[in-house]
Amino acid sequence: MFRAVYRLSATGARSLARSRPCYSAPLASRCYSHAKVETDEEFDARWVTYFSKPDIDAWELRKGMNTLIGYDLVPEPKILESALRACRRLNDLASAIRILEAVKNKAGPRKDIYPYTVKVI
Repeated sequence: MFRAVYRLSATGARSLARSRPCYSAPLASRCYSHAKVETDEEFDARWVTYFSKPDIDAWELRKGMNTLIGYDLVPEPKILESALRACRRLNDLASAIRILEAVKNKAGPRKDIYPYTVKVI
């Protein structure tokens, strides 16, 4: 903070001698996150329990998959297994196909991820 004040006072004194204005904003670095960092195992367990709820409905299944696919990762096979079991409980073949297509799209140019996932499932 004092460095920013000193820089502003020094540039302010110099700018009086210049004819054009000089704009320099102080850069501050703040740490707002006080949340606990979630491990991979906790992340997987959270999603497995989400899809394993016995009273899950089709809307919650789609919402969960949209949220999960929105992350920058390809879901683990155990998460996909619980999501596909939820599709089976709901008797929703279309959602099961969409889940597998989403995993294929998330794998992107890496051609080894999708066959591995299907093999494990």
